[in-house]
Amino acid sequence: MDISGLSNIYTDYLGQQAEAAKTSKMTQTVSKDYSKATDDELMDVCKQFEAYFMEQVFKQMEKTIIKDEESSQSTTALVDYFKDSALQDLTNTAADTQGLGIAQMLYEQMKRNYGL
Repeated sequence: MDISGLSNIYTDYLGQQAEAAKTSKMTQTVSKDYSKATDDELMDVCKQFEAYFMEQVFKQMEKTIIKDEESSQSTTALVDYFKDSALQDLTNTAADTQGLGIAQMLYEQMKRNYGL
């Protein structure tokens, strides 16, 4: 009995659930009222948004790469799962350190809009 198909289905399901959870969390974070937030809370949210944005950009860039046809489905699914985890860690680290500057610009704009 070949279980590689089941492994692929399970890892695809895990990936879809993780992506849905991240999107849901980001939606809740963005829709929150930050008019009474501290500077640290506001900057943290801006960094989270920048990390999420960079992660989505990298995922779309990856879709432009031609994939190897020789690898098995279960191996590909596991590599994709690891790649998503590593990409999320990379973008979180990048947003926390310097990033693209999106978090800082967003922070300054939110401070002006909320009058903080």
